[in-house]
Amino acid sequence: MRLNVNGADHELDLDPRTSLLDALREHLALTGTKKGCDHGQCGACTILVNGRRINSCLTLAIMHEGDAITTIEGLGEPGHLHPMQESFLHHDGYQCGYCTPGQIVSAVGMLKEAGKNWPSHVTETLDSEVDLTDAEISERMSGNICRCSAYPNIVDAIRTAKGRDAA
Repeated sequence: MRLNVNGADHELDLDPRTSLLDALREHLALTGTKKGCDHGQCGACTILVNGRRINSCLTLAIMHEGDAITTIEGLGEPGHLHPMQESFLHHDGYQCGYCTPGQIVSAVGMLKEAGKNWPSHVTETLDSEVDLTDAEISERMSGNICRCSAYPNIVDAIRTAKGRDAA
């Protein structure tokens, strides 16, 4: 099978039951995407598929042949970080760092969703642009757990990156 990851095509010979997370980590050595709960509950494995955020532990690699897959490694690189990565560094939006790649990728995807005016559970009105208040950001990021509780800094980082067109 062929996967397009971070703009590069990769030919892989995988068992059809291989999760996308395991294909990335074990077969492509892209270990930035973390395996947390392996049940889709923590968000540590969040990646973008065709620009939309998903939990890579909950999907099979074979289902994504032909899709554009973006991992944390595909957002930026040392010396040329993505605005969201820079904002997380500036605002200390991490502590132990384990959830950070999933948080960053999820935040990038979330800003794209908000930019398309997709409502969340707490969106107050459907008649105007989404206002990314702290409550709105927190709700939209609720699928990503930080066990160190760096949430205030994560929200600050996202708010700052939003102003720098980090989507």
